[in-house]
Amino acid sequence: MSFSETLTQDAAAIEAHLMAALNHRADQPVIHAMRYALRGGKRLRGFLVLEGARMHGLSTAQALSAAAAVESLHAYSLVHDDMPCMDDDDLRRGQPTVHVKWDEATAVLAGDALQTLAFELLADPALGSGDTRIALVAGLARASGAEGMVLGQALDIAAETAAAPLTLDQITELQAGKTGALIRWSAEAGAILAGADPKPLAAYATALGLAFQIWDDVLDVEGDVAKTGKRLHKDADAGKATFVSLLGLDAAKARARSLIAEAEHHLSPYGDRAVNLIACARFVISRES
Repeated sequence: MSFSETLTQDAAAIEAHLMAALNHRADQPVIHAMRYALRGGKRLRGFLVLEGARMHGLSTAQALSAAAAVESLHAYSLVHDDMPCMDDDDLRRGQPTVHVKWDEATAVLAGDALQTLAFELLADPALGSGDTRIALVAGLARASGAEGMVLGQALDIAAETAAAPLTLDQITELQAGKTGALIRWSAEAGAILAGADPKPLAAYATALGLAFQIWDDVLDVEGDVAKTGKRLHKDADAGKATFVSLLGLDAAKARARSLIAEAEHHLSPYGDRAVNLIACARFVISRES
């Protein structure tokens, strides 16, 4: 099965798993908002969990709750990031953002509940022993909290009012938290589930996550809103430094391609088993959304 077919199949399985987890109290607005926030998207993080598990001999079913967990956590981050007190966006995945479709209070609560749902999913006995599940919970907490994603978002907000634009090193540090930390956890999770060494996949994901963010900056400059599903040029309009503003468009693209080559190199221990992860890396710098 090709990478694109696998990604599509995995996305459908993850969404079905998430919708089943939210089948209770479906009459409540907050549940509607959660389900709305979870629909769509590439499911790249969930795919990384599942593919990493399959590379280590596990089935999709043995890793599905972990894949759904990181997608729930990611959805929470998007709901909160879109709010007026954060990035103030009104469009996400081609649809009105949650606080626009409902209201700010519902968006806060839906985001909170999506975050806690992620850790509930990681308690699923199908994921293995108690020690394995604790390792996944601890890792996701670090990746999403004040050492990872939240730290990256805080640095991003601080940059909006900083006296001087961020340097390249500062932006790299910011994005290692805001975008890279969840991607790294996703890539490591399959190895952790299998009791294997996650270091090669962690190195792969570190390069992949930075390339992903550089390409997001590229799309913010030359993307099509109909394809990206979100408002473009907002970083330039806000005067924020990005990889493109600091490196230039062509150099930013070259840096992203170099990182993808680095990511592929880190997969060499897996041989032919890594074919889908290699295709995933190449997809990151060819995508239009």
